[in-house]
Amino acid sequence: MPSSSHNSDSSGSSELTVALVGPDEQRLRGVADALAACQRGAVNRAHLGHAFEAGVVVQEFAAYPSDLNNMPRALMQDFDVVIIDLDSDPEHALKLVRTISTKSPATVMIYSGQSDVNLVVRSMRAGAREFLNLPVTVENIAEALARVTAQRPSSRPAKRAIARKLLVFLGSKGGCGVTALASNFAVALAQESGQSTLLVDLGVPIGDAAINLGIIPKYSTANALQDYARLDGSFLASLLTKHSSGLHVLAGPDAFANSLPTNVAIDKMLSVARQNFEYVVVDAGSRIDLKGTAVFDSSAIVYLVTQVGISELRNANRMITQLFAPRINSVQVVINRYTPRTLGFDEEHITKALTMPAQWRIPDDYAAARRTQNSAIPLALEDSPISRAIRQMARTAAGLSEVVEKKKRFGIFG
Repeated sequence: MPSSSHNSDSSGSSELTVALVGPDEQRLRGVADALAACQRGAVNRAHLGHAFEAGVVVQEFAAYPSDLNNMPRALMQDFDVVIIDLDSDPEHALKLVRTISTKSPATVMIYSGQSDVNLVVRSMRAGAREFLNLPVTVENIAEALARVTAQRPSSRPAKRAIARKLLVFLGSKGGCGVTALASNFAVALAQESGQSTLLVDLGVPIGDAAINLGIIPKYSTANALQDYARLDGSFLASLLTKHSSGLHVLAGPDAFANSLPTNVAIDKMLSVARQNFEYVVVDAGSRIDLKGTAVFDSSAIVYLVTQVGISELRNANRMITQLFAPRINSVQVVINRYTPRTLGFDEEHITKALTMPAQWRIPDDYAAARRTQNSAIPLALEDSPISRAIRQMARTAAGLSEVVEKKKRFGIFG
């Protein structure tokens, strides 16, 4: 579904951001065309005065949000106006109007081909400010938007800056523990930051993030990538599984796929994810074949996971010097299952092999790792050397201060 990006509103901005919500493609297209014509200036604005001088940026949602208690964040926070199709499902649409009107500062409008006075009254009682009869004309929608513009304060408070970070876990070699780290990091990030966090498992051919978290997903990335053309915030939300920690998970497939997804499909999926979540954590396994996708976007933070071993350090060296050389500042090396002086490697040897110092060291705690595998309870929810290291990573990613561990003191009384 086509959509246009828009900038966060700031104080004094004249830009009007509009969300267009409608499952019926024909009706949605008619309203979208009227908005587009309005934006092109195909309307005589002289009689509207100076009220409608704002630019209009439109984003389309081709489905009603299925869960009104867990609305897409973008729909609730990022728009000045939300225009909703009433006819596809009047009862659900009215509930949607009421939810947005009570929880969002956006002005809600309704469009409908019906002329039922009772329905108009119910719409207004639910919180709709404008009722647009189909077919919507350019003049009608321009006048409605002009009224919204005239009612806006001349100076609007800036919207809260949202991090919307993409955090990618990539292994220098298979078996480095990327999935375990990505899964536990995502759990810790959701809890430490208190912000909406999504874990996307791009493991191929079969993903293991769900197993690590002890969840049984109904849908997977396969569903999102196979039907990416209609992927939006509502569709994505319907595919997610929520972990008890508050983390949302788009699990990897549990069956072998007949073909690999296209780069376009992966880019669309991550774009929608970043529009609806503050933090998107990607388990990329050791898939350097994703280099041409948004997984390797220049704005992403890449956690390059390796171990202290000749093969792993050699691969990490190649990836750092050949794959990430132009953007080395966005790469953080994570040494997993770290034991000091492993195989005779000291810090100097490791740094020299990598060509850069490792930012993170996850201690080797076989007992804790084995226990979490058997119990399906994430390490991040326990108190262990591994969980403390992962939580420090998550807090740093969220811009939070480090937790200083208290050292035990011993005296003559114990």
